[in-house]
Amino acid sequence: MNILFVHQNFPGQYRELFQWLVAQGGHQIVFLTQRKGLPEAKGARIVVYKTHHKPAEDAYAPTKYWEECVGNGLGAAFAAERLAAEGFRPDVIIGHVGWGELTFLKQVWADVPIIGFYEYYFLAQGGSVGFDPEFPASEHARFMMHARNAVNFANLHSVDLGQSPTLFQRDTYPEAFRSKIYVEHDGIRTDKLQPRAEASVPLTRLGRAVTRDDEIFTYMARNMEPTRGFHKFMRALPRILEARPNARALIIGGNEVSYGKASGAKGGYRAEMERELGDGLDWSRVHFLGKVPYAAYREIIQVSRCHVYLTVPFVLSWSSMEAMSMGAVIVGSDTPPVREVMTHGETAMLVDFHDHEALARQVIEVLEAPGDFAHLGRNARAHMVERYDFTTRCLPVHLEKINGLVPRGKAIALPR
Repeated sequence: MNILFVHQNFPGQYRELFQWLVAQGGHQIVFLTQRKGLPEAKGARIVVYKTHHKPAEDAYAPTKYWEECVGNGLGAAFAAERLAAEGFRPDVIIGHVGWGELTFLKQVWADVPIIGFYEYYFLAQGGSVGFDPEFPASEHARFMMHARNAVNFANLHSVDLGQSPTLFQRDTYPEAFRSKIYVEHDGIRTDKLQPRAEASVPLTRLGRAVTRDDEIFTYMARNMEPTRGFHKFMRALPRILEARPNARALIIGGNEVSYGKASGAKGGYRAEMERELGDGLDWSRVHFLGKVPYAAYREIIQVSRCHVYLTVPFVLSWSSMEAMSMGAVIVGSDTPPVREVMTHGETAMLVDFHDHEALARQVIEVLEAPGDFAHLGRNARAHMVERYDFTTRCLPVHLEKINGLVPRGKAIALPR
């Protein structure tokens, strides 16, 4: 089969599917992306495209995002035309809707089916905007959010089939979209993400490596920001560290912003929280590890006695489910996307996102009596294996959907 993947940040949500298809052999696979400097992918071709246009900094705010998406879409379409001129014709196109890259591909290959990844419909109410009273929505938020959905509407008929990884994400979309979108997660490699008793993490400040015998609790987000509850976690630290004098916090994440409004302070939200907390906690036991390699991230979660995952109603992080696969005991926010994959008292302990005192109390309880909560980690892993394992659960669904759009002779064999 000839397969065209399209995602501006290779491999995006297609890491596992792309790698699996390449490993099978027998397919001609092209991945269209904006990401530069990637090594050659054996068994596939990575093609870098340039956006055709970027809006000016002072572009009209309600249409600035759409202008950017059109630039991406035209850049991807022109790259697709070059591929067509070389003789490449995909049997199926698989890509992300959100950056406009799929918008014009039907103008290149009118009868080639497209499966679009529908990640999130921008909501003025019921989503991330205005959920935290500390960061109220602007008076124009309802207009701006709806304007950002222009790319979703433009692709409603460009895409033959949609995919959302969770029901929460699918249900952010209006009814007109939902009948076209199937719900199945990208998939978790539970075979590679397992508990590991021998895990250890070297800490330079401590002068040794910490292991599962140490009292470690963890927090992770791509970037330390309010959308992922960083400020709530930080405000819980003084009470946790005071109650547990041997505990150490290991914090993974960058100092930029992935979602929402950037901090106006130099040093970002981390600097804001450091100034707010001042000398109210023992900073020698707080370890900011930054963005770490994937292998190091796994070890950090594997040594954790308690992993904290917080989010407003928004896209669920892969890391939360990967932590479940590794048997982490999670204290999470009691918000809709979290409740979809975690059940309070069965696979995690959930607390009010807004209540950092409740968060602190729950983390302290887990650190004090890990044996009382160990079943959560075992149940969390079992749930990931049963419902979200890539090879046995998610992959067959994705292949079924792909095969349903192509001629029978082109179908991809299901794994045995």
